[in-house]
Amino acid sequence: MAFSFLSRFRIKDDLQQEFIALAREMEVLSKQEPGTLHYKFFRLSEPGMFAVHESFVDEAADEAHMAYDHNKALIEKIVGCMDGSYERELLYDLDAQMEGQAR
Repeated sequence: MAFSFLSRFRIKDDLQQEFIALAREMEVLSKQEPGTLHYKFFRLSEPGMFAVHESFVDEAADEAHMAYDHNKALIEKIVGCMDGSYERELLYDLDAQMEGQAR
């Protein structure tokens, strides 16, 4: 099962264009990363809100993604564009058995 999640966050009004340029750069670079299955940013319907859908072969690939030299500075700049923190929601395959729930 892939390690996937959706992160939602607000971007400061005056930094939205800078954020979009950084996000596009990150999307291109992620295509070269072994273990990265999907990496795409989205604008949400609420003004100033954005999301990123990330999917990796496993949690180690996500950790590697954040540790690549080409991403470290980008991640720092993206976080600097945020107005507050982000909310990360893990995504599970439909057939995955959740703790405490029957299939």
